[in-house]
This record gives sequence, structure tokens and C-alpha cells, in this order.
Amino acid sequence: MADPKGFLTHGRELPARRPVDVRIRDWKEVYQDFPRPALTKQASRCMDCGIPFCHNGCPLGNLIPEWNDLVYRDDWREAVERLHATNNFPEFTGRLCPAPCEAACVLGINSDPVAIKRVEVEIIDRAFDEGWVTPQTPTARTGRKIAVVGSGPAGLAAAQQLTRAGHDVVVFERADRVGGLLRYGIPEFKMEKRHIDRRLAQMRAEGTEFRTGVNVGVDVTAAQLRAEFDAVVLAGGATLWRDLPVAGRDLKGVHQAMEYLPLANKVQEGDHTVSAIDAKDKHVVVIGGGDTGADCIGTAIRQGAASVTQLEIMPQPPAERPGSQPWPTFPILFKMESAHEELADGGGDRVYAVSTTEFVGDADGNVKALRLVEVEGPANGFKPIPGTEREIPADLVTLSMGFVGPEKAGLLQDLADSADGEFFDARGNVARDKGYMTSAEGVFVAGDMGRGQSLIVWAIAEGRSAAAAVDRYLTGQTALPTAIPPTARPLV
Repeated sequence: MADPKGFLTHGRELPARRPVDVRIRDWKEVYQDFPRPALTKQASRCMDCGIPFCHNGCPLGNLIPEWNDLVYRDDWREAVERLHATNNFPEFTGRLCPAPCEAACVLGINSDPVAIKRVEVEIIDRAFDEGWVTPQTPTARTGRKIAVVGSGPAGLAAAQQLTRAGHDVVVFERADRVGGLLRYGIPEFKMEKRHIDRRLAQMRAEGTEFRTGVNVGVDVTAAQLRAEFDAVVLAGGATLWRDLPVAGRDLKGVHQAMEYLPLANKVQEGDHTVSAIDAKDKHVVVIGGGDTGADCIGTAIRQGAASVTQLEIMPQPPAERPGSQPWPTFPILFKMESAHEELADGGGDRVYAVSTTEFVGDADGNVKALRLVEVEGPANGFKPIPGTEREIPADLVTLSMGFVGPEKAGLLQDLADSADGEFFDARGNVARDKGYMTSAEGVFVAGDMGRGQSLIVWAIAEGRSAAAAVDRYLTGQTALPTAIPPTARPLV
């Protein structure tokens, strides 16, 4: 235990965000540096519980009390070793995960939980700065070839584990750069892409090969892939987005979030000077109240939108944990993310319990307004409330309503046609057995493609577990750790 009185003498503290009027003028990450003495105090708040529920809250089973204690004792070198023991990419999760570990922290029962994410990200950032993160090349090669389809967190985790086990791994990515939604879905202000690039440099040095601009199922057929490789890991994510089929949906200016966000990231990569879908001087409406919606808000504000309004069909969540979501489950709470703070500062609005009924266009086919109506809660089937209809200006609309599963045309359908059993489950995701294998022999699936839309920490956990299953399938045994079985259900 770091400090027996730490949780009594120190409160929860996080680094300050840069002032709103400063950070919206650039695309850098929003948080200021966190002084090391303050971080040490946060690590000391960990009680090293007899039953550390943070382990259960974290799908990766991160050794949280151990590295909290090591940070408190100033043993950072060992802290990053314990961090990497369960997590390939703590620099990603420390910035992007909603931290179910913190929701499960025992201290959180009657106080503020330990700032686990902040300790995590400070450990890994210091490790990179000190040069402690180096390639881990295998001592021997197996000669087995493995294809990983998709370079998001699940694919990258599977690829790194399998490369370190001695296999020849090729990662296929249909975009022009590696990273999946980490690269083109997450805005720069949430995670600068240098964090991806430095990790990819490590993976390349270890021996992982990356092939970008390859749409597997089109440029390379499923049959060709299976003929060339001894095993295949499907890690393409749940990229089939949820649409909004109302009148005016086909108007110009109504876009899916994943049509809008990647273009903004490409500007930051230097590919374009201005995004092809730009919010400058436009009235922007973001439909969807989740993290992707917040990403659209922050992006539109930085592009110089005239106004930004966020719509959500669900009622506003409570500020504190409700009785229906008891500890240690992950509660749905009202959050003030950095983008929401920027929205409020600029006079924008977050509107709850409303449903869009129509997009209104001008004579040239451009969206100019949006009609909405207030609705009753989900228990009443989101029934419209008469007399609450109204219209708001909208020159640019982004649909940020989540995803409904993987894209089936091409690769997945070809594999399904050749499989011995049911290839898809009842939810439309790729079905797998307890060893992550699909009904197509030698073809495995990890992450959102098999699980459905979920958290980055689940993607990494499944990528690691699928890698262990592939290694066992090819060699009859494995020394790779299995983070989680595919049938497990999270606290979140």
C-alpha cells in the first residue's frame, strides 16, 4: 500500500485543461502538464484493497494497485513494466478510455475514486520520454504467417502479441495510414497522432508488417488471404453506422460523423488545407450525445462554426450515480467533456429528450434547418409530445448515433459463404467460439467486429486474447496471456 493515509489526506485532482479561448485556436491536446508531486499524491490515494474491484472494472485486468504503489515510491521503470504486462497501448487507453476501473474503485463508494487514468498516462509518457519503450523482438521465428485485417486497437494488439510470439504478421488496412478509428475517428485534440506513430515505430522494429490502402475482400479476396496465411484475425471493427431515415436525409450538408471527422484529421496530417466538409461560419447540429458527438462538437468549434447545437433523444443523465446503477457498475452520468465546456463557453446548447423529424432544404438542395420535437422517455417508446415541435437553423448536420455492426459486403460475406456453420450471430456480428475462432477454419475475430460497438479497452483485451488463441491453434500451446474470454460481460 502506497500510503496508509493517502486516501484520507489527499483529494482527487486532475490536470487543468488549457483555457478554452486558447485551445480552440489549435488542435493540440487540451490538458496542461501535471506536476509530478501532484501525481504522487494521486497514486498514494490507492488503498491497495484486499479485493481490488478496479481489476474487474478493467477488461484488461490492469495491475492498478501495483503501479500506483510503484509511482508513489518513485520506481517508474518498474511501473511501466507492470503497466505493459496487461496493456499493449496504455498511451491510448489513458487518453481515450472512459475508465470503468475508476467507476469500480472501492474508494469511489463514499468518496472520489483514484485518478487511475491520469497515473496510467503519466507512466507511459515518461517511459517514452526516458527511452524505456523499446522493441521486443522474438528470440525465434515459427515460420507461420498470420494476416490481421484492420489496424484499430484490437488489430494492433493482436498483431503485436503474435509478432512477439515469433510469427510473421501482416496487418492490412484499407485507409492510407495505420490506426483505424484511432487515426481517423479520434480528433487530434483528444489524442495527438504522434502517440500512434511512435508505437508503430516500435511494432515495425519488432517485425510487424503493415500494408495500407488494401481493402481486403476487394483488392485481396478471402480465398487468397486464407491460401497465403496460416491464420487470419478479423479486427475491422463495427463500422456500419446507424442512419436517420427521415425526410430530407439526402440533402447536401447532412453527413455521418465518420464522413466528417476523418477529413478534419486529414487536414492535421497535412493532406488538405481545408476539409471538404468544413463548419466555418455554419450553424452546426450534432445528433447524438455520446463521445463521437463530443468529437464533432470540438471539431466544428475549431473550424469556426457560427453556432453548435447537440441533440440527444435520451433524457439528460443524472449528475450522481443513481440507485439503479450501483457500485461497481459503470454509471451513465452527465459529463462535461472538454468539447462540452467549449460548447457552453461559446453559447452553444445541449438539448435532451428530442427527436429529429425532418431536415429542411433550400432551393439548391442544401440543408438549412432541422425540425425536432420533444419526446417522452424510453419507457414510453420516445413518444412525441404534442405542441413541442420547433425548427432550428442547420447548415451542417453530423449524425453521431453509433454503429450497428460490421460491414458484411465483400470479405465477411465471402467468408460466411464458405464457412461450415453460422458465421454471424443474432445481433449481426461475427460469431466466434470460446477460442475466438469463427465457423471458418483458421479465421478468428476480435474487437467490435465480433463484440459489437464497445470501448477501446475491450478492443485491446480481445486483441490480446485472440492472439493467444491463434498462437495455441498454430503451435498447440501458448505463453501469451489471455485477457478475457469472448463470452465475458463487462461491468460497463
